[in-house]
Amino acid sequence: MLVWFAMIGVWIVDRLLKVLIQKNFVPGESLIVIPKVFHITYVLNPGAAFGLMAGRTWVFVVTAVVVVGGVIYGQFRIPKKEVLLRLAIGMIGGGALGNLYDRLVIGRVVDYIDVQIWPYVFNFADSMIVVGVGLLMLKLYWDEKDHKTLER
Repeated sequence: MLVWFAMIGVWIVDRLLKVLIQKNFVPGESLIVIPKVFHITYVLNPGAAFGLMAGRTWVFVVTAVVVVGGVIYGQFRIPKKEVLLRLAIGMIGGGALGNLYDRLVIGRVVDYIDVQIWPYVFNFADSMIVVGVGLLMLKLYWDEKDHKTLER
């Protein structure tokens, strides 16, 4: 159930934040939260991360469907005791669902997190994908470290 809770939870939080942004901002509008550090800037992104491959929505739709399908398949294959792994894939699936929804319904992805030391604007779904991948990498590192310890 953890995979489903994480995936649906991430999608709901992402959706709520994006609706809040869309109702209170116009595209291009920015709110300074912490000067020169953090702004909320409403951007409609037609591409992938950093606006790459703009206009190739079908590539991102297919990729998101494959990722979500992989997460659903994985949740049945990963042992229940693998909590970190299950949480990670749920976060990745929820992030993929959030951006997939935008692409299918709006035609572009709603971005709004504007960290001023970084020239790109992103969203909660993107963050959850990155955190989920980070957790997967951490899990792989720990497993490899444990495996090497057992070999000694």
